[in-house]
Amino acid sequence: MKNKLSDLNNHLFAQLERLSEEGLTAEQIDAEVKRTDAIVAVSDQIIDNARITLQGIKLLAEHGDRFKPQLTMIGGPVS
Repeated sequence: MKNKLSDLNNHLFAQLERLSEEGLTAEQIDAEVKRTDAIVAVSDQIIDNARITLQGIKLLAEHGDRFKPQLTMIGGPVS
């Protein structure tokens, strides 16, 4: 797995395709549902992290000068 949101999107659609496969046994469906639940839980965290990152970027773009003293807490020293 790579580390881009587009890769996450591809994984989600691949899992959807696995869930839609014809001819799965009840056991295979149960296994795919459990796998889906795990994928969704991790995906939610990745998406939340991306959302927080975007909010931080927007905050810095709009009000960066006001927050320079706090920037060392989120990414190292500011030059």
